[in-house]
Amino acid sequence: MKQTDKFYIGLDIGGTKCAVVLGDENFTVHRRIQFETRVERGYSAILEEFHQHISQLFQEFPKEGLARIGISCGGPLDSKKGIIYSPPNLPGWDGVPIVEIFSKKYGVPAAVQNDANACALAEWLMGAGKGTQNMIFLTFGTGMGSGLILNGKLYTGTNDLGGEVGHIRLAENGPVGFGKAGSFEGFCSGGGIAQLATSVVTGKLKKGEKVGFCPDSKKATALTAKDVAVAASAGDPTASEIIRISGEYLGRGLAVLIDIINPECIVIGSIYARNVELFQPHINRILKEEAIPAAVEVCQIKPALLGDSIGDFAALCVALYENEF
Repeated sequence: MKQTDKFYIGLDIGGTKCAVVLGDENFTVHRRIQFETRVERGYSAILEEFHQHISQLFQEFPKEGLARIGISCGGPLDSKKGIIYSPPNLPGWDGVPIVEIFSKKYGVPAAVQNDANACALAEWLMGAGKGTQNMIFLTFGTGMGSGLILNGKLYTGTNDLGGEVGHIRLAENGPVGFGKAGSFEGFCSGGGIAQLATSVVTGKLKKGEKVGFCPDSKKATALTAKDVAVAASAGDPTASEIIRISGEYLGRGLAVLIDIINPECIVIGSIYARNVELFQPHINRILKEEAIPAAVEVCQIKPALLGDSIGDFAALCVALYENEF
């Protein structure tokens, strides 16, 4: 990349860490600066640190080359008005006009999207969903978030609540996710699988059954999704049962999405992407039972490709998407 070329800046705002990435129209990241959020400072101090790092980048890449700024941040937010409204991981960010702040300061267009939508853009423009017109991205990480690409465009809904699939109730009872017992997020998220593991393991131990990967009931409350996945990969029957339950509900959730949206591709990140072989048989079986066969036939279920770098690419893709499409 020549210093005279146009470039784009992506800002990834998280509760633990933030990043500034500088890239080009080919989705190549040329520079990246990460810093700790330290939310207790308040949003003004955090934004000032963003400005400092951007000024640092301008020493190498002339400001005149900046074409657009993209911002990825957890919701709630209003992408149309460019305002952030107190995300749970960013206390005090109440009504921050983030787009206006950056567009005025740097004299270029800016845009903001919630992190799930931004990640959907990244996987669509340069990842597992590249080349599709209808794609669903599911986070399957700490929670179950979603981003929808419909007819070649990001769909955000009337007030940025499009794609909140984690709130769908899949059972009358079950792990709690998105404030709802038995929800899609409850069965298919890191926190949900941990709850499920505690319930299943505790129940077996109380009956006097042996649980190889967690023989101590006191430790059952501290189990994580990673603990379960590692044990299931090693063949532990209880861990495999927990994965089966989560995988079956993942299949049911996917069946609903496939029947309603008829996508070409569903890209699933984080826990699924790291454990495809554990979940895939359960998904395939449930889809055969639950979804419209012709819709299943044209839909590929894929693991996300961008891995731990997705946050950087997501922020950059918000800038590139708004500019190019």
